[in-house]
Amino acid sequence: MQTPDEIIHQPVRLKIMAALNTLSSGQWLEFVVLRSIVDTTDGNLGAHLATLEASDYVRIKKDFAGKKPRTRVNLSPKGREAFARYVAALHAILTPQNVAPEPSGS
Repeated sequence: MQTPDEIIHQPVRLKIMAALNTLSSGQWLEFVVLRSIVDTTDGNLGAHLATLEASDYVRIKKDFAGKKPRTRVNLSPKGREAFARYVAALHAILTPQNVAPEPSGS
């Protein structure tokens, strides 16, 4: 049986990946919007994003909107593939395809 990707399986990282997966391939999501979706602190979100970035699952872009610093995140192609495999692994676990039927009889 396939096991889910441990990097994605952590609840906050799963929420991050799911939120980013809803965007089209080239779209970026601002950190503050993602923080609101995931409902966590700046530090917690930053730590989880660092783990995902180290695995090349997300890309992080830091720039300025006028004079205000801005951080944006998007799902890398590798991250999109990893998330699809993660979802497939969950489906495989939840779908009883390989379960032998119990013998009937009295």
